[in-house]
Amino acid sequence: MKIAVLGFAHGHVNSYCVRWRDDPGMDIQVVKGWDHDQTRLTAAAQAYGLTPCADVAGILADQDIKAVVIAAETARHAELAVAAADAGKAIVIQKPMALTMTQADQIVAAVNRNRVPCTVAWQMRVDPQNLYVKDMLAQGRLGQIFQFRRRHGLGVCLNHEFAKSWHVSSSMNRDIWADDAAHPIDLIYWLFGLPESVTAEIESLFDPDMPNDNGIAIFRYPGGPLVEVHCSFVSVGAETTMEIWGDKGFLTQSYGDAVSAAMPRDPQAVGMKYYLRAEKAWTDCGIPSPNAQGVRIAGLAQPLADFLHGRRPPIATAEEGRDVLRMVLATYVSNDQGRRVTLDDPAIQAYPPPN
Repeated sequence: MKIAVLGFAHGHVNSYCVRWRDDPGMDIQVVKGWDHDQTRLTAAAQAYGLTPCADVAGILADQDIKAVVIAAETARHAELAVAAADAGKAIVIQKPMALTMTQADQIVAAVNRNRVPCTVAWQMRVDPQNLYVKDMLAQGRLGQIFQFRRRHGLGVCLNHEFAKSWHVSSSMNRDIWADDAAHPIDLIYWLFGLPESVTAEIESLFDPDMPNDNGIAIFRYPGGPLVEVHCSFVSVGAETTMEIWGDKGFLTQSYGDAVSAAMPRDPQAVGMKYYLRAEKAWTDCGIPSPNAQGVRIAGLAQPLADFLHGRRPPIATAEEGRDVLRMVLATYVSNDQGRRVTLDDPAIQAYPPPN
């Protein structure tokens, strides 16, 4: 299958391109690419043997191109996705899906209007350990779930040079919280669905040029669980990434994010284990933890290939991507207004408020 990449701003797309280039069995050939940044486009053309293109319209007019991967800056997602959908192309779109609910609505409307396949590229949904957790919860092996905690971090904001990155540009990507807290927020949406409300505290603690580098959000689900997402993007080290408390047992995961995966560890360290009250013993889940987050990111290449070939459903639909954006924006409303915010609050749709 011949596909094109629209923008190489989001580095995850390079992991997919490498896997597709090196594994012909996936049957995905990236033949064209576009980026407003000529340096990124030239580098991609050299690395993957694709044809660099000066405009998006020419790519979308090519009938041999069956799909596009949108990995441009978040602010460009809606325009590119609508154009691709109107051209009848299947779409893989990077996270975050959009900057505003209005942009997300435009993407969903275009996908549905044109009836094109579309998936959001959420890495955590295809991670083997997370799939194990989802299955375990579905089987009720931990019983009634009371609390769920996901710690997620990066160390990128410790580097003052990162302030020059589009990832922390208010116009291109909002900030690092919007960019990367979206990962664990999607994880809890995937596991538990849309919550009733959220209470959040988001702070700029290190470099004001890279705002909102730390945050904690508590998502409330009627009848439980209480779910905490804890993110720091000035992390120098970490280990535990997930904890789940149920009336039948407890599960803990380590090394599940970029910071913890790169930390030194005992070669015999267990990445994920659980304790069941009835068994009175710990059980190793038996799924190894990679020593680099890049391994997890590259793990999306096969599921994305399967989606594009019609062998599996979307990893996450456009509607689900919109729901997750709603949850992310709700954390901003809660933080800005100092209150618990329900997910149907009109302030979410209107965020950010006019200056």
